[in-house]
Parts: sequence; C-alpha cells; structure tokens
Amino acid sequence: MVRNDFWTNPIALEEMTPEDKYFYLYLLTNPNTTQIGIYKITKKQMAFDLGYSIESVQSLMERFIRHHKLIRYNPETRELAIKNWGRYNLHKGGKPVMDCINSELKEVEDLSLISYVGEAINKEEIRSLYESFSKHDIEKEISQQIEDDTYPDTECDEVDDTFLPSDTIPDQKEKAYSSDIENNPDIEEQPQHQKTKDVTEIVEFWDSNGFGFSNMNAKEQLLSWLDESSFLQPKDVVLKALAIACANNKRKLNYVIGILKNWENESLLTTQEIDSYQENENHVHKHKQSTESLPSGRAIPSGFELDLTAGED
Repeated sequence: MVRNDFWTNPIALEEMTPEDKYFYLYLLTNPNTTQIGIYKITKKQMAFDLGYSIESVQSLMERFIRHHKLIRYNPETRELAIKNWGRYNLHKGGKPVMDCINSELKEVEDLSLISYVGEAINKEEIRSLYESFSKHDIEKEISQQIEDDTYPDTECDEVDDTFLPSDTIPDQKEKAYSSDIENNPDIEEQPQHQKTKDVTEIVEFWDSNGFGFSNMNAKEQLLSWLDESSFLQPKDVVLKALAIACANNKRKLNYVIGILKNWENESLLTTQEIDSYQENENHVHKHKQSTESLPSGRAIPSGFELDLTAGED
C-alpha cells in the first residue's frame, strides 16, 4: 500500500528524481511484495516490468542502497527489503495478521534483512515478532560451522609491496600491548555489547561492499581477528584492510587476511602506525625512483658538438 503522504515526504520532494519516484513506487506495489516488506525478485524481472535495461535497474538499485538508503538487496538469495515498510504498513496486530507475518518471516533466507526492516516498526507486538526471528542474526550465524570451506587457503596470493614485511622489531608487540593495558585497564575485559557492535560493523561493511552475503565461514575467519590477533585496535584495523581490498578490487578473504598478517609481522598494531608506515614506504619508493632516474657518469655539456674530423689536417 502507498500512503498519500508519500508525495509530501521530504526525501521524495527534495532528493528523488522522477525516475527515482517511479522506481520506488514499483518496489512498493509490484506483484512480488509481501506483508513483511521482504520479498524475492530478480533484476531481470524488474527490468522487464519497468521497460528498463538491466544496467539501468542496477544503477537505480545502487542509488537506493547507497544514496537514499531505503532498501537492501541480497544478490545471492535475490531478496529485497524495504527499510520503512513496517513504519507505514504494519500498524494493526491481531492473530490473523500475526500468523501471516510469522508465516512469511519463516520463508526469509537472509535473516539480516529481518533485522533491517524490524528496526523501523513502531508497533511493539509486531516488532517483537521480527526480533524473535532476528535473534539468530549476524553473530550466531557466523559462529556456525559450515562444512564447505569456500576459502581453505588463507595465504594471500597477491598483496601490494607496500605491505610486505622488512625487518621486524623484537618484542615490540608485547611491549606495546602491555603499555596499552596499563593505560586502559578495561581493554582485556571489553564489554560484550561493544564486541557485538564491532562484529556488526565489520559484517555490514563486508555485506555492503560485495565480499559475499552468504559466505558465513569467511566472515567467521575474519571476525576471529577481533579476539586472536595482537592488534590494539582490531576492529579499526580489520575495517582498514577491507577498505584497501575494495580500493584494489580484491574482494577476497585471502587478500584481506594477507594484509592483516603482513601488518602483524611488521608489528603495526594500530591504524596510526599503519598510516605512518605507509607514508614512509611511499616516501622511500619515490626517493628510490628519483635516484634511479639520474644519469650515470659525467654529464655532457649541452653546447658540446662531436667533430670526428678534428686534427686530421
């Protein structure tokens, strides 16, 4: 259902183009919509219904995901979730409605989409039902053991030279870690809610940047660096490694793990140390290039002309 205040919504008035409004109305009213605001649909079907090319549909979806932040889409399960669906459509409870919602929630494959839609629901009864499904969300799904190991080899095949170790500094990790504990006595007893927040932030970055929605085993291996690494800022360091992988278009677990291992081997335990190290490496690389470009031997004066017949007369 589309409410008439859709046309007076500030986002629709100020931020959406006519094409955006057309696409959003289609997402709200197409035949695949459900009671819960999460439904399966393919880009090919959207393109056919709208009369657009698949490339145009992809561009519009990226705009709604990254700019308007009104939808999420799992390309593997082909499930689409509308963020504010529950706020405008799920006002009434009662057994028939709750049974319908419960039945449709059971069909959702990507549980993170249930949490995504549930956050905007105002009616307590319905929001609680969404939360009962999403309680097995990100952290518990990741902790499950999956027999099919998509990435059996975590060694990095391709890593930029910037991150290759040179000479490690003995005992630096231990000293830095001990010093940090003295200054921050709570570091070893980090609150559980903060750990959950860190997990959520990393998984959201992973999912929204094309590393793979359903690869829970890869996420589990990556999240183990929060507890098992010697980094003093594990969450920030992992996010930095993921950002570098995105920048280099290497969205693979083994590439990210390779970066993290090289930083550990180099005893770079904080993002500040990593940034400083990279700046120094870039400076050395530029200096080396400028040195190699200098000509060897004595320079020949610009006005000098070689006369091979000189002295023959």
